[in-house]
Amino acid sequence: MRSSGGGTAGGAPGLGVGGSGPYPLHGSAAADHVPQRPAAVPSGGGATSMASEEIGYRGPTACAAAGITYRQLDYWARTGLVEPSVRPAHGSGTQRLYSFRDVVVLKIVKRFLDTGVSLQNIRTAVQHLRERGFRDLERMTLMSDGATVYECTSPDEVHALLQGGQGIFGIAVGVVWRDVESALSQLHGERVDTGETLVGHNPADELARRRNRAV
Repeated sequence: MRSSGGGTAGGAPGLGVGGSGPYPLHGSAAADHVPQRPAAVPSGGGATSMASEEIGYRGPTACAAAGITYRQLDYWARTGLVEPSVRPAHGSGTQRLYSFRDVVVLKIVKRFLDTGVSLQNIRTAVQHLRERGFRDLERMTLMSDGATVYECTSPDEVHALLQGGQGIFGIAVGVVWRDVESALSQLHGERVDTGETLVGHNPADELARRRNRAV
């Protein structure tokens, strides 16, 4: 596990970079101790990967799926906390376009802010999420004691944090992923290549259509 923040969580066993427990997310420092795994897509066909790469969501849709206000979305984009990876805003009249993965990160940021995690630690966690592969995110749990954010990839690592005795807040990224996927399936998406609006879009549908055309 990795973490962000100024220290370990209340002396919890097994914590700290290089140990057997969860790793604090300290940004580049953590990467020196833990090998970076290559990006990977889910083995189940990569429907979500396809959706992330080829379908974008406008600001109001991203807000609805992530449970945030447009004011939050705009502020986070302007300050570089969570910027739209599909299409940034270029002056008045242009629409930001967020990827599926961006919306997942927006929802995670909202949950961390609601629990009092510092903005500095959230920025480190967001950068860490951007660097991870799809399969990494699917099995990742982010934990925080308010001062530090930790990445856990096994139940043993989660247990090590909980044994510390301090208050711990956890986010199962895979659960957030599925929540966002369900919400976006009821909202409008936009094809990145053509600009076509997809009404009530299910991310798996686009992959199925592309496969049918290839047969």
